[in-house]
Amino acid sequence: MKWRTLVENQINKAKAQGQLEGLKGEGKPLPSRQGGDIVSAGLGIMADAGVLPKEIVLKKDVAAQQKVLKKITDPAERKTEMRKLAELQMRLSIEQEARQKFYRTA
Repeated sequence: MKWRTLVENQINKAKAQGQLEGLKGEGKPLPSRQGGDIVSAGLGIMADAGVLPKEIVLKKDVAAQQKVLKKITDPAERKTEMRKLAELQMRLSIEQEARQKFYRTA
């Protein structure tokens, strides 16, 4: 299924459920953003809504886990925390790869 079709389906679903009514700026053009492309507009809308892209959340989680790991000296506990860090790094890599694939096909 094409990206455009997925997006249109989600928009139509949100309209049918009334989720697009009464939103801030309804009926007005989107404000211009730095960069001027659709990605900048999308990130701006997410920022206005207080939502961060999953990739950015995972980057913050990886940095926090690295700080936790630096403080641990017990080998068993360190191994557990290293496992958590590896899981976060893997999820971050998956998100980054998905973003790169999206930009290649868009």
